[in-house]
Amino acid sequence: MDTIKSFKGYGKVDELEQQAYEKKTRKRLIIITASSIVLIAVIIAAVAGVVIHTRNTKSSSSSDSAPQTELSPAASLKAVCEVTQYPNSCVSAISALPESNTTNPELLFKLSLRVAIDELSKLSSFPSKLRANASHDARLQKAIHVCDSVIADALDRLNDSVSSLAGASAGKVIPPARVSDVETWLSAALTDQDTCLDALRELNSTAAHAALREIGAAMKNSTELASNSLAIVTRILGLLSRFGAPVHRRRLLGFPEWIGAAERRLLESNATTTAPDAVVASDGSGQFKTIAEALKLVKKKSEKRFVVYVKAGRYVENIDLDKNTWNVMIYGDGKDKTIVLGGRNFFDGTPTFETATFAVKGKGFIAKDIGFVNTAGASKHQAVALRSGSDRSVFYRCSFDGFQDTLYAHSNRQFYRECDITGTIDFIFGNAAAVFQNCKIMPRQPLPNQFNTITAQGKKDLNQNTGIIIQKSTITPFGNNLTAPTYLGRPWKDYSTTVFMQSDIGSFLKPVGWMSWVPNVDPASTIFYAEYQNTGPGADVSQRVKWAGYKPTLTDAEAGKFTVQSFIQGPEWLPNAAVQFESTL
Repeated sequence: MDTIKSFKGYGKVDELEQQAYEKKTRKRLIIITASSIVLIAVIIAAVAGVVIHTRNTKSSSSSDSAPQTELSPAASLKAVCEVTQYPNSCVSAISALPESNTTNPELLFKLSLRVAIDELSKLSSFPSKLRANASHDARLQKAIHVCDSVIADALDRLNDSVSSLAGASAGKVIPPARVSDVETWLSAALTDQDTCLDALRELNSTAAHAALREIGAAMKNSTELASNSLAIVTRILGLLSRFGAPVHRRRLLGFPEWIGAAERRLLESNATTTAPDAVVASDGSGQFKTIAEALKLVKKKSEKRFVVYVKAGRYVENIDLDKNTWNVMIYGDGKDKTIVLGGRNFFDGTPTFETATFAVKGKGFIAKDIGFVNTAGASKHQAVALRSGSDRSVFYRCSFDGFQDTLYAHSNRQFYRECDITGTIDFIFGNAAAVFQNCKIMPRQPLPNQFNTITAQGKKDLNQNTGIIIQKSTITPFGNNLTAPTYLGRPWKDYSTTVFMQSDIGSFLKPVGWMSWVPNVDPASTIFYAEYQNTGPGADVSQRVKWAGYKPTLTDAEAGKFTVQSFIQGPEWLPNAAVQFESTL
């Protein structure tokens, strides 16, 4: 039986391993902070100098032009690499390339991406080697399959980042939106690699631990180099981008900018005004009886929106939309009328990552008026109703029903509006940049002696632009029988980021509000957990945890960083959207 003291969640690390990692993390932070104080002025001067020099090229012959001071290539590389968590590997990997004889930070960033891709490419064949040694262990085979899948995804994220920058004009500042894209994809690449380790770690077997040690050692270089690229784009190219871009101060209401006019019309209307590309009906009144059949019509990597209408009914099937299935929209007749059901679960031998009733990776996914259910029940432990790694995905008026690990917001940018989410342990979890707005979040009664944690956020790297943000939502029990200790969440990884703001919290919540991942051990001081302007009897913060990384209240400016506009999109929003999707506080 899983009790509060004994329960081990998805990807839980050994306590000694956790403490050692926290010590190492604190050391890295001290080094990075100290280095930043010394070097930030140098870096700003270097990157600003590149921009100023480029802009003034035509007037450089003027006699009154100020002389430009430029770092040497070696000094530039050192300055750029000092903002990373792994400066030694950053310098050694990039300096080995002949093109590293440059002072341009954007070129150095592109070189950092190249070495990260080269290292991750070497790792892509590693799962097959592990699989050969695990032929008689079905569970381990499945976990290795997860590794195979997510390592391929990580490599795609890095290549997407390179492609995004390929069209950037030489000498011009990379636009903020493109910088945000690259930050997101590099964050996802790190999450993908960490997901492989989680899949092995959750087995908690001798064979799995051996495989974990092997692939963990092999993954060390690729993880460090991807982390270095993320640090450079976040701390230097982001600075350049802001330096060269106008400041946006508009206060608008609307969908995120990735939702085009046609999609907005589909989301805003009660009934679609555009004929769907496919109609699914379990009673035979549509083109197809199953969702899977309809999705076979979707062309790979299509920029055109493909709309599937799923009529009221219960659809027992597991759907997995791969990373090459783009811009799919599925809408139903209501979250309690059109329901997709599946029962995969960890207890019966499926890795948590693959238990999802509905999984989507391809960018631009939209779901509206549809329910996703995992029917496994509390006794089957981890059982995901929906997993999303879809960048720029939107879930509107949907429901997600399960017990442990109901909704896996795995990676990339995600937006949830007016959705119902039920569950028990860690039932909103993952490492996406996810905002939940005007949702009903409903913890339910778990097994005897178990607890409820609404969130478990998995930010592993200090520069990832990820977190779980719950805004203007209601937190209330599902049913009338909730007696289990219930908390807003627990930090899954060392940089976990979770904010509850402007939400109504019921009286069922434990006054301490939050719980540690490791019992009786405070989480790393590097987490960011906070509350802001919540209401209701459960919103009293006077008895909350005293963690170093927890803030019982935020200023308006601090809270503003976690709005839809700032957290998952940046400064640009579509004006005049008809639906009141609030982009600011």
